[in-house]
Amino acid sequence: MLGLLGKKLGMTNVFDEAGNSLSVTVIEAGPCSVTAVKTRDHDGYEALQLAFGEKAERLTNKPLKGHLAKSSVKSVALIREFSGFEIGSYKLGDVISVDKVFAVGDRVSVSGTSKGKGFQGVVKRHHFGGGPVTHGQSDRTRAPGSVGSSSYPSRSFRGLRMAGRMGGKRSTTKNLKVVRLIPDSNLILVEGSIPGPTNGYVEIHHVPTATSRGAQSGAQAK
Repeated sequence: MLGLLGKKLGMTNVFDEAGNSLSVTVIEAGPCSVTAVKTRDHDGYEALQLAFGEKAERLTNKPLKGHLAKSSVKSVALIREFSGFEIGSYKLGDVISVDKVFAVGDRVSVSGTSKGKGFQGVVKRHHFGGGPVTHGQSDRTRAPGSVGSSSYPSRSFRGLRMAGRMGGKRSTTKNLKVVRLIPDSNLILVEGSIPGPTNGYVEIHHVPTATSRGAQSGAQAK
């Protein structure tokens, strides 16, 4: 699917045409540089490799520097591939801005790394209710309870919900509506929340509508 890379800037409220207040997430989407063009003849599939952000050149290894030099890019923070672009219309070093991919009213899916919460108990991690607070059980209010039988099978079953590391995993929020675009500042405002902390990098994928899917299937039939 078409898409861009970006960075989550935070959340705010905006008003729609009817005067309703909408909670939106502000994303700095692009501009993204084309660092590779994947073709069906050479790679077996068609896609654009896009790069976004910057980081210290000393943190970029030599193989990546050599790869980026082909597109005149010195260092990047994130590289991903996106399909759906007209491959023949792009070449190495081209820059893609947010208004070339998205429009107000589009539907998008945003993927990122969720906030890391560290080691957490079962109440926060799995929404357990905890133990009773009566009959002298003052130390069991956030305990998991029984985790297995003692005599048989004398073990805990695999996959049992217990305390552990929470967050810090890839997460996707689907079907978000694009409320506003600010091309001069490379900003896109989507309704609702998205994964990750402020300043976290995200992938924004364009969700095809029924009309666009129909047009694509018709073009393939021809």
